[in-house]
Amino acid sequence: MNKTLNNGLLFVFLLLLQVFVLNNIKFSGFINPYLYIAFVFLYPLKENRFAFLFLSFLLGLCIDFFSDSGGIHAFSTLCIAYLRLFFVKIYFRKLPADYPFFNLRSEAFGKVFNYVVTLTVIHHLIYFSFINFSFQNITMVLLNTLYSSIFTLILFFSGTYIFTKSQ
Repeated sequence: MNKTLNNGLLFVFLLLLQVFVLNNIKFSGFINPYLYIAFVFLYPLKENRFAFLFLSFLLGLCIDFFSDSGGIHAFSTLCIAYLRLFFVKIYFRKLPADYPFFNLRSEAFGKVFNYVVTLTVIHHLIYFSFINFSFQNITMVLLNTLYSSIFTLILFFSGTYIFTKSQ
């Protein structure tokens, strides 16, 4: 299938999944899964960076629109989309010449795990920091970040395991 069509379907699927299913899940006040950030992990590196940043912002903005959260998702998603290239260079040791051949599914699990965990924790820390926006609530920010990150990571890795073709 066409790469643009795949990216578009991924965008719409993650948006609808987040809005209609995952936004309605809230365990014990701390666990909110935010699986829509998988778009940032799975988007190809070789594509136009401006288009990627715009799509990431648009995805976050759509989530904000349906969640009535005032731009917090858009900001946190745009931050990890901007930082993604930095962490690809750190964890995968890729150069700009390697970007057209980079595929997250073909990399070692340990590197992918570190990459996804780092970006997920950064996203959640930014998101929950802006929701609470007070140093008095730092324990709440850290608890929300920890528990939501764990649940998001479980969903991401189980989803990629289920939807990845065995070779």
